[in-house]
Amino acid sequence: MKQDIAFWPAKKLAAHLRSRKIGCLELLDHYLDRVERYNPALNAVIVKRAKAADRALAKGDVWGPLHGVPMTIKESYDVVGLPTTWGDPKLRNNVAEKNALAVQRMMDAGVVLFGKTNVPLMLADWQSYNAIYGTTNNPWDTSRSPGGSSGGSGAALAAGLTGIESGSDIGASIRNPAHYCGVYGHKPTYGLCPPRGHALPGRVAQGDISVIGPLARSAADLDLALAAMAGPDAIDGAGYRVALSPSRKTKLREFKVAVMRNDRNAEVDAKVQERIDALVTFLKKQRVKVSEEARPDIDTDHAQRVYIALLRAATSGRQSDEEFARNMTLARELPQTDESYRARMARANVMSHREWLGYNEMRHQMRLKWAAFFEDYDLLLCPAASTTALPHDHEGERWQRTIPVNGKQVPTTDQLFWAGYSGVAYLPSTIAPLGLASDGLPTGIQIVGPQYGDRTCIAFAHLLEREFQAFTPPPGYE
Repeated sequence: MKQDIAFWPAKKLAAHLRSRKIGCLELLDHYLDRVERYNPALNAVIVKRAKAADRALAKGDVWGPLHGVPMTIKESYDVVGLPTTWGDPKLRNNVAEKNALAVQRMMDAGVVLFGKTNVPLMLADWQSYNAIYGTTNNPWDTSRSPGGSSGGSGAALAAGLTGIESGSDIGASIRNPAHYCGVYGHKPTYGLCPPRGHALPGRVAQGDISVIGPLARSAADLDLALAAMAGPDAIDGAGYRVALSPSRKTKLREFKVAVMRNDRNAEVDAKVQERIDALVTFLKKQRVKVSEEARPDIDTDHAQRVYIALLRAATSGRQSDEEFARNMTLARELPQTDESYRARMARANVMSHREWLGYNEMRHQMRLKWAAFFEDYDLLLCPAASTTALPHDHEGERWQRTIPVNGKQVPTTDQLFWAGYSGVAYLPSTIAPLGLASDGLPTGIQIVGPQYGDRTCIAFAHLLEREFQAFTPPPGYE
């Protein structure tokens, strides 16, 4: 069956637009038609606007490598004239007066940004629902979540409603939707892509751990978008430039990788492990040097403890005075032996700066151990999440919900381990599709690389795309 142009990689779309084989407005109209047709069942694209780029091409004026490619973007980015709410009804009237830096850079690269995609309240869930825009569904199974917090981004890409996307990630918010929806996502090295304009009103400082980065239907598109988004803002650019090295290795057999299928902090369902097993078998046949035992010299219990502490400290500034007071009381009342996610979160929400400095020191010691690991291995491959896409569940607090893993109900928040193991140490990672699990839902592999090894992660994803598994559209959207 001939593939709908809506599912083409952005790089291929841009080439056809430059050669005038299709018009910019014609392509945008095609995506808008698909949005009208498919979005009612998904609720992925929540704000729309349109703009044409054909006249520029007619004059020979090429804006950039993505000229004319229709793009949507996560709701939490500022886009001139559109609301930025983070799913919070109190911010319903917060209309942006200036584009986020990453938005402007993508537009300078030539995209036609025509809409925004849905998020959870305050970007704080692996589901994407809020009181303003409602619930976004997964195109592979509308009874399930597309992930979060860039869930609308993942769903729109998978369903062919947009050409390329950009999200943010502090707790797998790029990586999780890519895994749940069967698309590509890249969590950049911390600080590589300035997040100016991706923040709550009045805030300009970059949050700890948090990054912004692209999602797409091909690895090459990730590379293009990262090139557009990366690099210092005007202040830092006065003193330094970013020059990301391309991968030194161009064939699979040249890579030396470690594989991590499971961990006691976040047990991985057999269905997901089976797809990782299939990848390992393939890699070994391709003569890739694969170790299933090699790991950084880091205790994973310690890594999870440090990550949750720094994660919840990083988001603690969102608390009102009343919420802070309640958490102070809760933290004092909880026994020190309580190591549940709720207890760790409560303590981190109110920790002193002195305590934070201790956790930050632990983080930087782990960074050195990761760097030592990458002297021997090019990449570490691991899950993005414990299961395939989870069913919608909006009851109670996130830390109260559970999911089935290998026949047991476990807290959904356990899965944050797969976000923080590398993320807390500032490392980049790319999600590449692994195909469908036995339940018919997509899975992905998380490709973790050394700091600033972003293009090596993406290059490995590109080789897997070419030789093992590429993006495939969900049934009914072809």
